[in-house]
Amino acid sequence: MEPGESRSGGFLAEMPRTRSRRSWATQLIGTIGCLLALGESILPALSCFAGVRHFTYVYEAPTTPAGTIDFENWVTWQRFSNPARLDEIAFRHEIEFGITEKFQASIYLADWFYARAKESSGVTYSDSALEFIYNLSNPVIDPVGLSIYQEFRGGDRVFEWESKLIAQKNFGPLILAYNATLEAVWEGKGLAERSSELQQAIGLSYEISPRISVGLELLHEFLLPEWRDDETIRNLFVGPNVSYRRGSWFVTVTALAQATNTRSEADFQTRTIAGFAF
Repeated sequence: MEPGESRSGGFLAEMPRTRSRRSWATQLIGTIGCLLALGESILPALSCFAGVRHFTYVYEAPTTPAGTIDFENWVTWQRFSNPARLDEIAFRHEIEFGITEKFQASIYLADWFYARAKESSGVTYSDSALEFIYNLSNPVIDPVGLSIYQEFRGGDRVFEWESKLIAQKNFGPLILAYNATLEAVWEGKGLAERSSELQQAIGLSYEISPRISVGLELLHEFLLPEWRDDETIRNLFVGPNVSYRRGSWFVTVTALAQATNTRSEADFQTRTIAGFAF
């Protein structure tokens, strides 16, 4: 006699079939519960990809979802003290378009800045730009998330070509990101003056809650005047960041201090990016 079977008829004879139905229903409910729990754990990680920035100086690999339009405003304040004290506040206004699930295009409507020195101050338009990012892999489900970035910037007597490799890996609430950047700049009358820069940027961000993240950003720059490394200029900036998001908007702030001693570079700088999705 198999376990659960009975020699009697009636109610006892129906017990194995009832148990089977209950067992099947219990397994189905359990499976659905597991899928819902898994979905709840994955969706926050995926939803944070929709334009939210955990960093301000470091780019992340995910792109804006197809059909989404994001509007972002940047404010960067820099304090210079050597050879003379100077405060500069730079503004940037960006519209991001999700073209496909892997391709994002952006327009920087205007880059402009306000500079205040001891004897003078003023507002200056700098340039406008186009930016393109193509995502190659996902930082959650793939071994590493990768994207390639290209920006073209042009303005009054300035043209810049900027290429970037973006790498990212998510470990649950912990996000690690790395950028390798090459910039080439032509300036001045007839764009005769030229310079370039190699940059490494590293970002670490930890999601304390679905709305708040805190972390650290580091920039390492190699400046190449006239596209040469004769002067051996190296800059290092490091500092904390914090990001807050709610609904369709977010605000992220980073504060960096110069860890080197380059006279022409800012001693201290902060950047705030505030954005929302249409």
